[in-house]
Amino acid sequence: MAERATHRDRLRALEFEAFVAGAGGRLLHTATLLTGEPSQPPGAYDRAEALLRAALARTYADWDRLHGGDPYDRARRELALRFAREARRHQRPRGGVLDRLTPIERLVLVLRMYEEVGEEQTAALLGLPGDRIRAVCARAVATLRAAGPRRGVPGRGTGAAPAPRRTP
Repeated sequence: MAERATHRDRLRALEFEAFVAGAGGRLLHTATLLTGEPSQPPGAYDRAEALLRAALARTYADWDRLHGGDPYDRARRELALRFAREARRHQRPRGGVLDRLTPIERLVLVLRMYEEVGEEQTAALLGLPGDRIRAVCARAVATLRAAGPRRGVPGRGTGAAPAPRRTP
């Protein structure tokens, strides 16, 4: 009996390792966007890595209870909920692209635009009404648009304006 349990544990660990190998990079990028930490240089995103580690630990603990469910959805959900609970730690701008947004705006925008989670699913995940999700997302997009292009990004308003065409 102990042999069977050991084999099951080994199989579970291998399945989880395969999942992390396939989805870990995208989940880390999501965590980096949420925490607002710069993605360069490597290792500069301690909070994102800690957030992801905690989310993956919870996903692994619930692995047997997924019963054919999507482990990526479970890990993303845990990542979002942990970020929401710890949002006050992530309010300082860290030089990331989304540093002008509040934590809830960042969370909604990352879920809706980067992760492509539907409005209703985002609302259910965060326990907020759909119209609130819609308003927060619109406000976040407006904030980013009002900020304009970032300086120093090639092709984003750093060059001179083209000369107007003269018509004969």
